Amino acid sequence: MNNRVIYRLPALALGVAALGSGCFYDKEKIAFKDEQRIPEQAAESVVVPPVTKKLSKADEQAVQRTVFGYLLGRHFWEGGEYTGIFLQSSRPVEDALVRQFARHQPPVKPIYHAYLPTDRTPVDRDTGKAGMLLLVETGELNADDSVDCLGRWYGGPAVAGFYTFHLVKTDGEWKIATVN
Repeated sequence: MNNRVIYRLPALALGVAALGSGCFYDKEKIAFKDEQRIPEQAAESVVVPPVTKKLSKADEQAVQRTVFGYLLGRHFWEGGEYTGIFLQSSRPVEDALVRQFARHQPPVKPIYHAYLPTDRTPVDRDTGKAGMLLLVETGELNADDSVDCLGRWYGGPAVAGFYTFHLVKTDGEWKIATVN
């Protein structure tokens, strides 16, 4: 017999024995001392999901109108040849602000009046010239019933920015507490 075969037989027998011993196990469940208490504790404990307050649709629209009003009071568009300020929001908010700022220059228009090419200046569909886009991202209600928002403006890659707002509701109206 070859020497290599002789050395392989004991190794093979050892391998088979090791594999075989791992295949057999005791099927009896191991009992732990505290095992009886776990089901009792689980039955007594109640998992309560965190409560998230939702901002009503009317409040969300009021918050957006307040922030858009602030943004429209700034003059990001000065020095540019913008022929329209486009509001990206819900139709009721857009319509209310178009009426409220009817005499604004450049005119305030709903978003559907804009053509928005990727990474380029928004284009006014009415004039074919540059426009400015305003949008508001409203957060959920905070624990103290205040709201945090992000107000953005975009007139192209070089003319873009944002403010962060913290609003509180006083006397039934949303008012800006801080702007950063």
